[in-house]
Amino acid sequence: MKKYKLLKKDSNGLCRIQALRNFENIKTGDIGGFIEFDKNLSHNGNSWIYDDAKVYGNAIVSGNAVVYGNAVVYDNAKISGNAKISGNAKIFDDAVVYGNAKVSDDAWIYNDAVVYGDAKVSGNANISGNAKISDDAWIYDYAAVSGNTKIFGNSKISGNAKISDNAKISGNAKVSDDAVVFGNAKISGNAKIC
Repeated sequence: MKKYKLLKKDSNGLCRIQALRNFENIKTGDIGGFIEFDKNLSHNGNSWIYDDAKVYGNAIVSGNAVVYGNAVVYDNAKISGNAKISGNAKIFDDAVVYGNAKVSDDAWIYNDAVVYGDAKVSGNANISGNAKISDDAWIYDYAAVSGNTKIFGNSKISGNAKISDNAKISGNAKVSDDAVVFGNAKISGNAKIC
């Protein structure tokens, strides 16, 4: 059974959604955010788009994932599991966010980047390339992660830190301020790079 219907298209070709049944904290008749096509939001699970959030192109929101605030998900991006996308966050290109991951504020996830597990990306952080952010890692402030970088464990990347190439950061490592980590660098344990 469908869980929503599309309302009238706006000038951008997007339609607000309206709930057709009760699920999670949504009641029949509740108005949601915007999608372009029926395929942008799965009718299965408790996934939903709230507020003025927008999902369009070939992007898909499924599972129990939610998109709210003024967040935008587009191109071929996939949001699933229990992921939460909020604020003015942008997820685009072929980026994937799943598990219990949270992306908020003005963060951007793009190219083929993947954010999953309990990872958080917030502030004005940018995750791009083939970067993978997982476990309880937190990327925030103006930090930029790109290339084939892998950040996991309880790592925290903040400030204006730049991580790229094939760098691997794990454990309780902290990289902050104007630090630059690139190449095949490996940082782990309780290391602090500032």
